[in-house]
Amino acid sequence: MTDPFKEADATLKVLTVPDDAEGRIDAWLAATLAGDFSRSRIKALIEEGAAVVNGTVMNEPKRKVRPGDVVEFTMPAPRDPEPKGEDIPLDVLYEDNDVIVLVKPAGLVVHPAVGNWTGTLVNALIYHCGESLSGIGGVRRPGIVHRLDKETSGVMVVAKNDLAHRHLSDQFADHGRTGPLERAYQAIVWGRPRQIKGTIDAPLGRGHDRTKRAVKNEDADDAREAITHYEVIERYGETEDGTSLASLVECHLETGRTHQIRVHMAHIGHPLVGDPEYGAAFKTKANRLPEGPKRVVDKFRRQALHAFLLQFEHPSTGETMRFESPPAKDMEKLIEAFRSIDEPSKP
Repeated sequence: MTDPFKEADATLKVLTVPDDAEGRIDAWLAATLAGDFSRSRIKALIEEGAAVVNGTVMNEPKRKVRPGDVVEFTMPAPRDPEPKGEDIPLDVLYEDNDVIVLVKPAGLVVHPAVGNWTGTLVNALIYHCGESLSGIGGVRRPGIVHRLDKETSGVMVVAKNDLAHRHLSDQFADHGRTGPLERAYQAIVWGRPRQIKGTIDAPLGRGHDRTKRAVKNEDADDAREAITHYEVIERYGETEDGTSLASLVECHLETGRTHQIRVHMAHIGHPLVGDPEYGAAFKTKANRLPEGPKRVVDKFRRQALHAFLLQFEHPSTGETMRFESPPAKDMEKLIEAFRSIDEPSKP
């Protein structure tokens, strides 16, 4: 039987049997540990030598407890459950024996984690690829060399064997500085950046909420280099003072930190439309829009961000592979709504 626990992370419980205790030791432990483990699991652990009674290993789950017994019970820590294949449709752009390139839809989590143990991209990939999927990234992240936020759509590449995984991981770690790797996103932001083209060089680290990121001083303990290059592609609802209600921005990553584009654009005062974490304070900006576009914006429930371009070196052939994907339908509808305000202005 495969042990679903990590013995290395075990916790030792030392318990003294009270005067009123009776019955089998496996039943008593199950009741005393208040549901940490099932009785059947405790029985199996006792048989494997996890229980020491009065200094002696005890392998009999049916042994009766006696008042005053000192029971040392080794409680192994739970291991992350291994993801199973699920028949979730994939939008595949390219596939061979080494890689699979696909378009991740908004709303799909990349890999299992707390709160999302099923229904992830990894579950879909395991079903689609079977045993060919690389496991070098760990049980929960087989084949994954980069990821997109749950509510960000766009192009991703996944490794299908260990050699491809190492090769692609090296490219992403290098951030394209010495190779052909390139990642570009389209984002709709509130307002218009002062510069048509610019670079945001601002280290990122953990925010007050552990799930969020924030710009940090470079000498902060958790500060990590983060660089985003952006260019304004279209401006919507230009006003007499030269500002705009919103802009379509193209962002190229020189580094790939968690929430990088979202945090960086908010940092310069232009958070993404629909971003619930970094742009919530700008939600009332929609009140300045004409009724039609306002309705579309109000119904848009995610950050307006799409990974439209991914370029990398094929791990076996060395060929430069380049893939592009148009925005998802909901984001395309959002763009059209902003364009309807007036004729979009090109920088």
